[in-house]
Amino acid sequence: MGWGRMLLMGNVGQQLDIGDLNNAVDEMRNSVQQNQSVDEEQEQSIESLRKENHEMKLYMATLLRMLVAKGILNQEEIDTTVQAVEKT
Repeated sequence: MGWGRMLLMGNVGQQLDIGDLNNAVDEMRNSVQQNQSVDEEQEQSIESLRKENHEMKLYMATLLRMLVAKGILNQEEIDTTVQAVEKT
């Protein structure tokens, strides 16, 4: 509570102020810790999505190559489709 508490209660008031300050610091530490936990979880989720996206791209490229190799699609059809998708 500050000066009023210290003047009225002396050393006891000062100790209570120190206790209040310690509690406030602990609350701030807990808040920062919770924010860091959320940040770490989000980073893990993002990294997982990056890996999944990379795998999907590899599967897609492999599938397209197989379709071209088997004569089901030709490169021009793929290029046209890619251009249409990229416009959106």
